[in-house]
Amino acid sequence: MKRGFLDKVEDNTAVRIWSEKMQQEKCDSLAEGYVSEHQGGQALVSSSHSVLKSCIQLLHFREVDLVPTVEEYTTLLRCPRVQVDKAYSRAANVLNFLKKLMNITGMSEQWVAARIKQKGDRKCIHWKNLRDLILAHPNVRKRVDVFALSIYGLVFFPRALGHIDEAVSDLFNRLDKWITPIPAILAETFRSLSPCRRAGEGRFIGCAQLLLAWFYSHFWKRAHWIIPNKILYRCGNFDWVPMLGVWGAVGYAPLLVLRQYKSRQFIPVTQRLAQCEFSYKEDNYKKRVRKILNAWNQTRRMKILAVNPMTTPEYSWWWGKRIRT
Repeated sequence: MKRGFLDKVEDNTAVRIWSEKMQQEKCDSLAEGYVSEHQGGQALVSSSHSVLKSCIQLLHFREVDLVPTVEEYTTLLRCPRVQVDKAYSRAANVLNFLKKLMNITGMSEQWVAARIKQKGDRKCIHWKNLRDLILAHPNVRKRVDVFALSIYGLVFFPRALGHIDEAVSDLFNRLDKWITPIPAILAETFRSLSPCRRAGEGRFIGCAQLLLAWFYSHFWKRAHWIIPNKILYRCGNFDWVPMLGVWGAVGYAPLLVLRQYKSRQFIPVTQRLAQCEFSYKEDNYKKRVRKILNAWNQTRRMKILAVNPMTTPEYSWWWGKRIRT
């Protein structure tokens, strides 16, 4: 598929006017007495509850909402800018796990089939099998590919401890098509935190190392080099940024954390953001995936410009009511 997306850039004032118009039309955050779906949380992403409420004490810092963003993760991982708008989605005609591993490792069907394991309802391969290939594979390029796959499966998407999940191999197998992994990494980070918060416990299966690096950049030593000159704030007909992970999708609303970018904060559009989360196990998920993928062909960005005051009067009222609720 050729890259044919439309990218528009707008200033803060234009985006604020658009946001207020959408809220008035949809009876969203500007309605009298309305409290957004993010009530009680300082999170960027929402499921049936705020996905990042589990990090509430860390993400709410000096009366500013903070959360990992696409631009920050892109900078931290040093991803090429050309990849930014080419998001990952599960291939329509997905190769089975065996074929994908054969392509990546260069090993025979018999060798791969003997090492694939079933864990629950998913297939995977143990890290020690890949480690042996990294040390002994005769093809140097294949050694690098296998090592990179291991990092994706053990660090970025550590679903099964010590194993590389089959869904990770699908993403990895398509990286040579200049697909960015950033939205998928963020999506699974947010989706993993959500059930942990609801249950009050659980195992985080997102990239803990990258999240720690992000925390460090904000709380120990503010990395001003991370602040971009423009940010992605919505895609297509969505009022936010829908993100596709390797196991499901979630909604992401950067307009909730404009102060994080040193830009003027106004009340964001949040209606139906919670309904954007779904798993690839659900019925008709492929239709929803196609809709999101098409939306990424029409991205909109906002210019970042430091101005005073940092918040609008309406936002201060809205934020205070949200915190007290």
